[in-house]
Amino acid sequence: MNRRELPALVRAVPARIFQRPPRSAVLRPLGGATFIDLVRQLPPDLLELALTHSSWVDCRVQSYERLEFLGDSVLGLAVASTLWQRYPDSGEGELARLKAFVVSRASCVQVAERVGVGQLILERAPAPNPKRKEAVANQTILGNVLEALIGAVFLTHGFEQARLAVIDAFEEQMSFAATGHVDHKTCLQELVAPRGTQPIYRLVGETGPAHARVFTSEVSVEGIVRGCGTGTTIKMSEQKAAEEALVSLAARDPVG
Repeated sequence: MNRRELPALVRAVPARIFQRPPRSAVLRPLGGATFIDLVRQLPPDLLELALTHSSWVDCRVQSYERLEFLGDSVLGLAVASTLWQRYPDSGEGELARLKAFVVSRASCVQVAERVGVGQLILERAPAPNPKRKEAVANQTILGNVLEALIGAVFLTHGFEQARLAVIDAFEEQMSFAATGHVDHKTCLQELVAPRGTQPIYRLVGETGPAHARVFTSEVSVEGIVRGCGTGTTIKMSEQKAAEEALVSLAARDPVG
């Protein structure tokens, strides 16, 4: 795929991915190649671009930022299409909640550390060794580079192979989102961050005796109450409110 075709990203997705494939096809990349395998097969100039921080070059377009922009969209589509396949009985709100966790900044940092993005920066980044070490120590940069590498993998290998390799890399996050404790407050914060805003929580009620209090909290986004939750602690009530807000936002005003 050449750069002129980038606006046709969605049309480039093979129609077959919207059919339910065998589970093995969802879990493993084509040909058994992992994400980092595909990264190491990138053309040298594209790999170098994906590892270049904007502070290392005179012009920002010579850094990984454009690839990061592309990779963010590829990651979102890969996760959304796979969740759609895996959970045919889940509604839009539940799918949005799962996706928000899987593509969150915290998840990207965890995956970057797990697949060895830091080591790749130390080995191949076009900067003096001290700057490479600074980059590896910065979690934000690790997450950004991971997304840039996803964009580069898409350009080189196409969406289907990129999707399978990305989902393989994010498998732990996807499983945890479906079965474990998800920090809904963090998911909500990262979901609305692109708007330049943040959730506002307010305690609106307390009931029950002193030894068994029940708290009720509301969360607002851009001045609109989006969720309300109750719990035996304020933190729990805020988590419930954030969970409801994720569903509300997905149903009324999808983001990401």
